[in-house]
Amino acid sequence: MTERPLISFDWALKKLLRNQANFVILEGFLSTLLKKDIVVISILESESNPDYATQKTNRVDLLVENEQKERIIVELQYNDEYDYFQRMLYATSKHIINNFQKGNAYGGIKKVYSINLIYFDLGQGSDYVYHGKNEFKGIHQNDILGLSARQKDIFKQEHTHQIYPEYYVIKINNFDDVAKDSLDEWIYYFKNDEIKEEFKAKGLAEVREHLRLEQLSKVEKRTYERYLEDLSSAQSMIFTAKMNGISEGFEEGRTEGLEEGRAEGLEEGRAEGLEEGRAEGLEEGRAEGALEKALETAKKMKEKGFSTDDIADITGLSRQEISDGL
Repeated sequence: MTERPLISFDWALKKLLRNQANFVILEGFLSTLLKKDIVVISILESESNPDYATQKTNRVDLLVENEQKERIIVELQYNDEYDYFQRMLYATSKHIINNFQKGNAYGGIKKVYSINLIYFDLGQGSDYVYHGKNEFKGIHQNDILGLSARQKDIFKQEHTHQIYPEYYVIKINNFDDVAKDSLDEWIYYFKNDEIKEEFKAKGLAEVREHLRLEQLSKVEKRTYERYLEDLSSAQSMIFTAKMNGISEGFEEGRTEGLEEGRAEGLEEGRAEGLEEGRAEGLEEGRAEGALEKALETAKKMKEKGFSTDDIADITGLSRQEISDGL
């Protein structure tokens, strides 16, 4: 038995969890993930927070400070990004630089946790929760470089890796919906917008209490429904692009029959790879019909906040074609 409907965590993260009355929800999730009690002192401003009206499917950022003055960056991402690992590094590095005052001792640098809730297949790995941390291992003795007794006393840390940023990547779509522990119960909610009756993880009781759809005001409910529609529309556009061959068709046609045929026509590639969906698109190679169709899709994707690199990757257009056409 499940209880629903609940507000999706991504929308709550942007709109509701900044309210101090709802800190207990964030504390529940963060404590469950980090395996230590987290008390949220404040939600800090993050310049990477996007406006849903212009970047509806981009990440949602939340920057948290806990009792120990540690910083916790929470990012949620739907769109496939090949360089997301680098973006994680950039976000933590930028935060450290922006919050370090020149002239101060380096010991004052704050600990940063980067927590990433991912709805696409990032990297290569079959697990659904990954933890990354810095460790210094001897290349001859295989020992771990640790802190001295004096450093432990000054920094209030036991291990070197506790000084450096730590990264958590939760690949939500990899989760098989079988909750084996408290963290799984949270991930089940992230994936399904539901909480099973038997779930007891810290903070989920407050999710049931405070993140119910019927508790939204009329204005909030309209905003939430519009957000879901925009999200579905963006995901549908990607699916439609693939079905029309603008992603899969271009790639398939090029690999199977178009390497030699763009200049002469695409008859062989059309016959081998594009028979079912491309009658109007690629009869003359890069004929104007296919180009216009790709540019039309590119324009819609641009309006939805897709980057030029994403548009090029999905439509097969070059950056110059996109720039000239838009």
